[in-house]
Amino acid sequence: MLVDSHCHLDGLDYKQRHKDLADVVDKAAQQGVNYLLSVCVELKKYPAMAELVAPFAQIFSSVGMHPLHQVEAVDSALLLEYGQHEKVVAIGETGLDFFYSPDNKVVQEASFRAQIRVAKKVNKPLIVHTRDARQETLDILREEGAEQVGGVLHCFTESLEMAQAAMEMGFYISISGIATFKNAKELQSVIKAIPLNRLLVETDSPYLAPVPHRGQENEPAYTRNVAEFVAGLKGISLEELAAATTENFFTLFAKANR
Repeated sequence: MLVDSHCHLDGLDYKQRHKDLADVVDKAAQQGVNYLLSVCVELKKYPAMAELVAPFAQIFSSVGMHPLHQVEAVDSALLLEYGQHEKVVAIGETGLDFFYSPDNKVVQEASFRAQIRVAKKVNKPLIVHTRDARQETLDILREEGAEQVGGVLHCFTESLEMAQAAMEMGFYISISGIATFKNAKELQSVIKAIPLNRLLVETDSPYLAPVPHRGQENEPAYTRNVAEFVAGLKGISLEELAAATTENFFTLFAKANR
């Protein structure tokens, strides 16, 4: 059994590629992917996403404001309201992205801090996006006491040193299809060094489809491709990798019910 620990189900192509969300869930289940975490990137989109996933007991959700969707600071009161919903198991996607959006660092950092504070209030872990902001991300996590709730650095592409620093704060490291790319040798080395009890797998669908589906829209069923590749890097069976990452998921996201 596998868990897609990070996907954007409200971003999939339901006009040409999938009949509906039930079709997506069924295709995932056929590949042994039995649970999904649908991640929110804008507060204004959360109600529609929540309605979309509500009928599916095997789909959990998060709520947050992605750093690339911020013109102004996050509405903490609204985030707190949504964050208390029963199906919400995490706060995020939050974090810092100074690669694509270096001009609004002040807003990003303020929103990141605010979302950590909300996570602590609702006692739910964080889903963190970080790019070109390694030290700033770690500094804010430490300064805001993020270790109190823990979380995950999702779609990880950073250094082993950053992974180790995050793991020391109780964070997990989630691996996406990027690991399967030919130019991902450094990341592959990092994955080999990360303890199995700190790993998650994800698709980040509809983005970043793994080999051999690269160039297509990504979907939760492709979690299996990521897991098979990671298992190969670690020198273990898919079954062992699946069992460990599933256990890690439900340990981290304690509000998610199997």
